[in-house]
Amino acid sequence: MNKGKIFLLSILSILSITLFLAQNSLGQNLVPSDFQKKISELPNAPIVDVRTPDEFNKSHIKNAVNININDENFSNLISKLDKNKPVFVYCLSGSRSAYATRVMNENGFKEVYNLSGGMIKWHAAGLPETSDKTTASNEMSKLQFNNLLNTDKLVLVDIYADWCAPCKKMAPSLEEIKNEMVSKVTVVRINADQNKTLVSDLKVSALPTLLLYKNKKLIWSNAGFLSKDEITTHLVK
Repeated sequence: MNKGKIFLLSILSILSITLFLAQNSLGQNLVPSDFQKKISELPNAPIVDVRTPDEFNKSHIKNAVNININDENFSNLISKLDKNKPVFVYCLSGSRSAYATRVMNENGFKEVYNLSGGMIKWHAAGLPETSDKTTASNEMSKLQFNNLLNTDKLVLVDIYADWCAPCKKMAPSLEEIKNEMVSKVTVVRINADQNKTLVSDLKVSALPTLLLYKNKKLIWSNAGFLSKDEITTHLVK
């Protein structure tokens, strides 16, 4: 083997090792089934729920502790954990926990596992959780939801959360559609945090999610932000 090939192989080996170390230092995103399996493999590793206390109290993964990512003292609170040992992190949809993972990596944590898709995907997978409170009395039942579909008009369902930036950005468009197309479309907004059972039943895995029904049948759905014009296109067909 000539010197040129040896040099090239050496460079590739170094790059591979560097990439491997970089990936491992950034933590890992795990789907719910893998997240649950990893928890069973590391029973002593802390599980951190970075949602608000209200969200946490309603329902959370067993043995999880609540450290709110929106708390100005988050970095100080999280630093009390052992940075050299594995830590599990999750939120509702995965966005806040992804940010928390980045903050933890920047603060020297060596092994952080993030729940990809958050509790929305965890619910959809039918995985176990615990609650410090009974189900909220104002949570919408599947029967109540089905009754909302009992109309000759189109029913546009918006699954949102108060903390979700794209949800907030899309809300004014939905309000305009509600007012401008009142004779044709019924707009229903459902808070994902307050209706976790229903959201799980509807198999919603991201926020915001739009569901369009006609004669009680789902005819269109979308996960993620859309402009008013993009939404309206599906209402005038």
